[in-house]
Amino acid sequence: MSNAGNGYDASQSSGSNLGPTNHQLLDRVKADVEKLHAENPAAPIPVDLVTASGSGLDPEISPAAAEFQVPRVARERKLTEADVRALVQKHTLRRQFGFLGELRVRVLELNLDLDANYPRR
Repeated sequence: MSNAGNGYDASQSSGSNLGPTNHQLLDRVKADVEKLHAENPAAPIPVDLVTASGSGLDPEISPAAAEFQVPRVARERKLTEADVRALVQKHTLRRQFGFLGELRVRVLELNLDLDANYPRR
């Protein structure tokens, strides 16, 4: 999710500053959940697909968020889900020093790899 407008315009980057009980935020999250549920009805929706960072520009997502999108990416790129999962693994960063932080997927690197090797047809 990007709060940075169309095309990830960094000059438009900012948080919404909406609190957890704000109706605008709740309505947006509910709409996002409904859209994601329609895309992949059997899968649980990772929280980072319906929330955004303070800037709205998120260079990394959780492995769960990447996995949720595997069927759609495979379908759009005419790849097998196993091929997409292998690319996700390739662009998954491990914990620093083996114990700090969480696993995360570098979105830009993954998308560049997909575009270079498996362009949309």
